[in-house]
Amino acid sequence: MAPSRIYLDHNATTSLDPAVRAAMEPWLGGGGNPSAIHAEGRRARAALDTARDRAAALLKAKPGEIVFTSGGTEGNNLALRGLARARVSQSGRGAPVPRRIVTAATEHHAVLETCTALRDEEGFALEIVPVEASGRLDPARLAEALKPGAALVTAMTANNETGVLHPVAEIAALARAQGIPFHTDAVQSAGKEPLPTELGLPVATMALAAHKFYGPLGAGLLYIELGLPLVPFLRGGTQENQRRPGTENVAAAVGLVEALALAHERREAEHAREAALVARLWEALRALPGIRRNGAGKATLANTLNVSFSGGLDGENLLISLDLEGLALSSGSACMVGAVKPSHVLLAMGLPEAEARAVLRFSLGRGTTEAEIDEAARRVVAVVARQLKGR
Repeated sequence: MAPSRIYLDHNATTSLDPAVRAAMEPWLGGGGNPSAIHAEGRRARAALDTARDRAAALLKAKPGEIVFTSGGTEGNNLALRGLARARVSQSGRGAPVPRRIVTAATEHHAVLETCTALRDEEGFALEIVPVEASGRLDPARLAEALKPGAALVTAMTANNETGVLHPVAEIAALARAQGIPFHTDAVQSAGKEPLPTELGLPVATMALAAHKFYGPLGAGLLYIELGLPLVPFLRGGTQENQRRPGTENVAAAVGLVEALALAHERREAEHAREAALVARLWEALRALPGIRRNGAGKATLANTLNVSFSGGLDGENLLISLDLEGLALSSGSACMVGAVKPSHVLLAMGLPEAEARAVLRFSLGRGTTEAEIDEAARRVVAVVARQLKGR
């Protein structure tokens, strides 16, 4: 008989909240293009406008600063490409053209690969700032990189693999003091931590993805500070304040905002509950031979525990064996299409390649219980012991 399944991969994706599904239901069949002037179109437009107003209120932003997207990857691309190109096109005559992008070594691939493409395809310089051994970006080190000529700086709010929180308040202040736009990938922190705009931080752009906080897949949001020059990379219409052309997905926008509202309501209680469960899990695992907790000693997302193993454990075999034991875990980013490669995040933190391959990321969610944590720990201990014995 197959063991019961325990899902501990909520940083990869979450299940759709039934209340979110119910909110989306009236719009799943279409019912009118929001750009049309007939009654059906006006009804769709009203729903989209209401969703935008709600999103703005939740983020302490203005409705005109909210652009609905298909997710975090699109949001990051739109922000980074749009800001970089706008900075070049807005440069005054005779003034140096800012063509240097500054980012951190542990960013998500959606950011790192976009920055690399801007370097390779459009001639921007790229400066990748190393992180501390904890995975945290040191503001003093970042300040050194923000010399004249920087077009933009980008740093995630929370790391998707380790859960480590960057000092976004300090980064935002540094960038604003020098007039450099600051983009933050807040995909992993949304629904778990107060977002930069809620805290009044001077961010230029901020990307979210609904499926990380019990909303629909394929739904995202990009905050763009009012009046900020940004060049869209898609053409074909005037939707989303001329920032993102194409017929809007009303159901997705409604679902995203409903999920965000519910996440905000539950955030404080879930933070405390999940932090206690993570502490319980670590206590049950910490005696395993060669185990290391990554990101320890710094502020992290309450729901995330990232561990690695020295001693020659095979990361792929470990994940497969745990899956056969009924545990849904990951070794890091879910955007690597099933590949078990050394984590670029852990390599940037100074871990040896072998250890950066033998990684388990536990990410808890609303449905995770104490009993599941205890059973998951028991299964991990048994599988690790079996693999160590079989070497």
